[in-house]
Amino acid sequence: MEPISLLQQRIIPNRRIEGISAVLLPFDSAGEIDWESFGRLIGRTLDAGLAPAVNMDTGYVNLLTDGERRAVLKHTSALASGRKFVAGAFVEGEGGDPYASYARAVETIQEYGGTPLLFQCSALKTMTAAEIVALYRRVAQNCEAMLAFELGEMFAPFGQIYDLGVVRGWMEIPQLKGMKHSSLSREQEWARLDLRDRVRPDFKIYTGNDLAIDMVMYGSDYLLGLSAFAPDAFARRDAYWANGDARFYELNDLLQYLGMLAFRPPVPAYKHDAAMFLKLRGAIANDCPHPSAARRPESDAAILADIAERLRRLLA
Repeated sequence: MEPISLLQQRIIPNRRIEGISAVLLPFDSAGEIDWESFGRLIGRTLDAGLAPAVNMDTGYVNLLTDGERRAVLKHTSALASGRKFVAGAFVEGEGGDPYASYARAVETIQEYGGTPLLFQCSALKTMTAAEIVALYRRVAQNCEAMLAFELGEMFAPFGQIYDLGVVRGWMEIPQLKGMKHSSLSREQEWARLDLRDRVRPDFKIYTGNDLAIDMVMYGSDYLLGLSAFAPDAFARRDAYWANGDARFYELNDLLQYLGMLAFRPPVPAYKHDAAMFLKLRGAIANDCPHPSAARRPESDAAILADIAERLRRLLA
């Protein structure tokens, strides 16, 4: 770990933060997708000035059918009306040539006007670093802009965190505009920021560390599941940082408290906390997770209600 003095030197005050917010896919009590509530969540995200990210882990992408993923894209495209949104290119379990699977997924996302973000898959674990970079380069030839994603195994068994050789290879692909990094390790993310600053300063590092959302102070942007709980609060926090407003810290601390609660083990159950919190805030009609998803104990509700009230006061 670096000395505190060096860590302080990393901080970049008054930087404008780019926020991409994962959007929860809400369900009703019958286990069906609640499209009306989903539309409200997309609208709230766009109104906050954040780009929505759909068909992500927060949207239960691994539990959806191809038809459901396409329906999510269709709804999002209509609601975005030409504004930027990101969508996960999820191919796990398809088998066969991973290039063909990724190419199809990327084509579908672009058809609806989204920016593809390539989820990892088990097939990548059998490849060398050079083969992985070559695959991404080949897929990138089919689009103007896409994003990469490295995901720790605590989130999904098909995820992996690469060495910096792969990350540097990604940075050398012009169409690859950035990457979401979800190791939950500050040191690994700092290493990627240092590499980015040396190799390609315009390459975005989007933190996926829901346990360290202050990584934006050090040069990361974000693509978070936690921001799905309160995109308006994240937008306010980001504006505070850009304006040098000390209220950034109190709001960031409360949001991090929410993250520590929601993203405790088992981590995938954070989506049930998100549903409970969004219902408390009046954003969705039901607090039901996907029928096959992990659930939190009902005792979380009282803690979430307290956080929601404290957040209401800070945003007033």
